[in-house]
Amino acid sequence: MSWAGRAAIVTGAGRGIGRAIAQALGRERMQVGLLGRRVSELEAVAPEIQAAGGRPIVLQADVRDYASLERAFQDFWATTGRLDVLVNNAGIGIFRPVEEMTPEEFDDVVRTNLYGVFYCCKLAIPRMRRTGGGYIIQVGSLAGRNPIAGGAAYCASKFAVRGFSESLMLEVRYDDIKVTTIAPGSVDTHFGGHGENAAWKLRPEDIAQVVVDLLHTAPHALASYVELRPLKPQK
Repeated sequence: MSWAGRAAIVTGAGRGIGRAIAQALGRERMQVGLLGRRVSELEAVAPEIQAAGGRPIVLQADVRDYASLERAFQDFWATTGRLDVLVNNAGIGIFRPVEEMTPEEFDDVVRTNLYGVFYCCKLAIPRMRRTGGGYIIQVGSLAGRNPIAGGAAYCASKFAVRGFSESLMLEVRYDDIKVTTIAPGSVDTHFGGHGENAAWKLRPEDIAQVVVDLLHTAPHALASYVELRPLKPQK
């Protein structure tokens, strides 16, 4: 199945996993909406998409702000006339004990990691239906199944994304819209922490490869939840 010429939006596309996914979709020769808050980062990624054979479209928006997302999706639709793939990758983590976390910090994590997913899906689904279907891919986390001390806010948001996504999958599957959650373990990014001893971690490109593999799954088949772990984690 060729995805050339089709249209995708990747949130948090300016760096890390989002950047790698955007590059991979560029190699599929897709129109790639690079969505994020920092235009300078998105503009740095755009030439990489073009060099790979895709068409980059810079979309400045904050996934916590529905109005800014609505404008971005409208601009993307006006440019492409379609939306075939949505990758909800944007996310943050604030790791500290519950008693030390401020309400503002908790709200920021949940609004980014969960509300952002809801907002983007709400905007994407009617557009996908107009063109006969699509694929929504959520970048979750193993923390969506496994609790972490000091990670209550992050785990709560990722547990919620998993439940949200599994329910959404049941709602839209008969509209030919697939929904998959990818749950990576530790990834060598600014989020996961770079370091000299990070060789054991997954790479952003590993997650991007899973996205491409999912897109090339047979149309009648759906992998609704994918866990990806480092083969040899630190003991």
